[in-house]
Amino acid sequence: MILLEDLIVYKLAMQIGELVHEITVKWDIFNKKNLGDQYMRAADSIALNISEGYGRFHYKENKNFCWYARGSLYETKTANQKAYNRKLITEEEFNSILGKLTECHLLLNKYIKSIGTAKPNDK
Repeated sequence: MILLEDLIVYKLAMQIGELVHEITVKWDIFNKKNLGDQYMRAADSIALNISEGYGRFHYKENKNFCWYARGSLYETKTANQKAYNRKLITEEEFNSILGKLTECHLLLNKYIKSIGTAKPNDK
């Protein structure tokens, strides 16, 4: 049985949320209140939706929450670009987060495709 905490996509989503938090918590109140809050909520929502779907009884529900996670991933990408455009993050931070988001996107797509194909005891 694979535990939620063992899923690589979940671990990476957790890392993204923590990285975005470390960055945005340092911003001034104006930027934190406007873009920062949205950026953090979107980044946190990736892992939160993966975990909520994992906890659902039916495979279809799990997939739906993974689709929500994918939407949050795209939202995080946009917020990352906006933060870079507004010079709130460095090029290194931008590229680091973008690389993690790209990897997470690929893993999430693979995870979504695998849901419902595993044997009942494999989850």
